[in-house]
Amino acid sequence: MPNITVEGPALDIAKKRLLVKALYDAAHAVYNIDNIIVTIYELSKENIGVMGELVSDRYKEASELKKKF
Repeated sequence: MPNITVEGPALDIAKKRLLVKALYDAAHAVYNIDNIIVTIYELSKENIGVMGELVSDRYKEASELKKKF
């Protein structure tokens, strides 16, 4: 049975439902089987880096800019 793993920032439960359904539907269309597992691993912003910076630092900088304007 196919296993789809997603790693990313935390999502609320409604978005998780949408994500799981969309991934299941796509895999089901290709494999034409029902037994598909979708696993979500949530990572904190301190554990994700983008373009050489922690996401937590990028959010911090963005919120500081908003305060200035």
